[in-house]
Amino acid sequence: MSKPMPSGAQDPGGSRPKKLFNAELLWLISRDRWQKRAVVLFTDTVMCVLTAWLAFSLRLSSFSGWSYPLLVYVVIAVMMFPPIFLMAGTYRHIIRFSGSGTIRHLATATLFFTVPLVVLFMINQVGGVPRTVAIIHPILFFLALSASRILARYVLTNIADLGAIQTVSRRKQCLIYGAGVWGQQLQASLQHDPAFKVMGFIDDDARLHRQRLNGIPVYHTGHLAQVMASAEIETVFIAILGLGQARRREIVENLSKTGVHVQIIPSMTELVEGRVSLRDLREVRIEDLLGREAVAPDERLLARVISGKTVMVTGAGGSIGSELCRQILRTGPARLVLAEMNEANLFHIERELRTNPAIGTRIDLVADLVNTSDQAQCDRMMARWKPHTIFHAAAYKHVPLIEANVLAGLRNNIESTLNVAQAARVHGCRHMVLISSDKAVRPTNVMGASKRVCELVLQAMADEAQTPIYSMVRFGNVLGSSGSVVPQFEEQIARGGPVTITHRDITRFFMTIPEAAQLVIQAGGLAQGGEVFLLDMGEPIRIADLAKTMIELSGRTVRGPDVPEGDIEIREIGLRPGEKLYEELLIDCESSATPHPRILLARESGWPAERLFPELNTLRSCLADGDREGALAVVKRLVPEYVPDTSLREFAVR
Repeated sequence: MSKPMPSGAQDPGGSRPKKLFNAELLWLISRDRWQKRAVVLFTDTVMCVLTAWLAFSLRLSSFSGWSYPLLVYVVIAVMMFPPIFLMAGTYRHIIRFSGSGTIRHLATATLFFTVPLVVLFMINQVGGVPRTVAIIHPILFFLALSASRILARYVLTNIADLGAIQTVSRRKQCLIYGAGVWGQQLQASLQHDPAFKVMGFIDDDARLHRQRLNGIPVYHTGHLAQVMASAEIETVFIAILGLGQARRREIVENLSKTGVHVQIIPSMTELVEGRVSLRDLREVRIEDLLGREAVAPDERLLARVISGKTVMVTGAGGSIGSELCRQILRTGPARLVLAEMNEANLFHIERELRTNPAIGTRIDLVADLVNTSDQAQCDRMMARWKPHTIFHAAAYKHVPLIEANVLAGLRNNIESTLNVAQAARVHGCRHMVLISSDKAVRPTNVMGASKRVCELVLQAMADEAQTPIYSMVRFGNVLGSSGSVVPQFEEQIARGGPVTITHRDITRFFMTIPEAAQLVIQAGGLAQGGEVFLLDMGEPIRIADLAKTMIELSGRTVRGPDVPEGDIEIREIGLRPGEKLYEELLIDCESSATPHPRILLARESGWPAERLFPELNTLRSCLADGDREGALAVVKRLVPEYVPDTSLREFAVR
């Protein structure tokens, strides 16, 4: 026997019958699929019988009792509708998510059900059964079925949400930034999520202040601080598409200072469905703040070296190489050759590209596992595919690793470039674009010096002959690449810190990977032979500011003298061997404009082929003999502005 409740106490879950009803529905939701289908079929059968009786009553203008004609009609209808509805797939729909599609499906199934009824009871008269019942009954049956689905959807959804919420100790209170269609669709998804409770919308439109959407209040952005403080907001979802870069940066920076967790819906190009749900949300990435407003690509430049041609990308599995492949596919080459020596990277990029809708049946995708620093392998690959255009992105680029592995770095970067450039000429290639680096300018490390030697190779070969058209594209760091500090900072923040930087004043140029790849392709379309193209990288960014922003984006605070209770410390560890405080893009000349606003041109002095290639032969001999000092001596002669960092002496000779 249950104990009576104290006087004046309230049943927190409602009346006892209501709690029992909720428990029964929760039990039903947890049943196997076939059990739930059986319940729905039984319910539909009851409605079929009741609506048949109602159809007879309406037709005869009186609520008559059961009669022999009614019994005959009911038996035939009940025998007919289950197989018809089962074959139509009616019971494969999940009632808890019923919508307009479910209603349309019910209408179609009911129409199929009506046809034999009309044949039996209108065309062939059955004694005592009014002809029009064959029309009235299916209409009533359809209305009853539709009403039951709609009612069940809301009842079961609310009960399921209640059951899910009861398993969560505390729901996170959140705001949706943006009261437009995307914000409203996101709120509809969050409404059924047990982890979140939407406390309101935030919108820039002052006219919406204190209005309500789906029962949720809307606040103007001017009241953001008060709302967040009063409602104890933990998460803010930014649900505005087409948001300009500057405005997005402003919103995220303002929110990150409050310590809340910020998530954002993707851009329109990232959304693949016509609605927004929780699965579409992602964390705010650093490129959302540091990226620039997009400049529409020049389609003629993109197509000039790609459309309908055989295109090869070396280093196709790397950060830049893989994005080049994605961009190239969109422009429609006849064949795309993925040249890569890392098996895992090649496997992943080939698998991704084969699922790309742009590939269709028109583009031949080839994965070639090859080491371009091996001359014989490189020559065989070129002879087989005879590419029209080559984007040479294969390179080692991690500065400290190459400082410790000088011979491997020089062999991979310089010999692969020389092999590809020479094989391109022998096998009739028309365009070759080298992916260079800002570290090639007055280098202080082996990686940068090797890239400058690669530039010298293409400059000398461009002076020798008009084909192929050799060109180089020089730019700085790309956000999120394997050599970027961004993944390192993300790992350190996930571990709880500290976030390590090499120097408080160090700056770097940054660009998003898609923007860099797109500009590289367009620079190839501008090339006439021997050019060094510079990508406009914008303003340099202090790495310390980058670390601070990323910590705040994670919803944490920076620990320091002013905030000793902060979550994560930024720790300075000193410059790495070969690292510079500031990067440059020019050596000894001024840049000039090109037809593209973000591509500049620099014609820099090089080495004539008759002087360069004997030095390269000497370098090859040193690499083959394992002569580190001899190889570095050749590099210093070729790149006189190369001034090694003195801390290189700490590294073992390899």
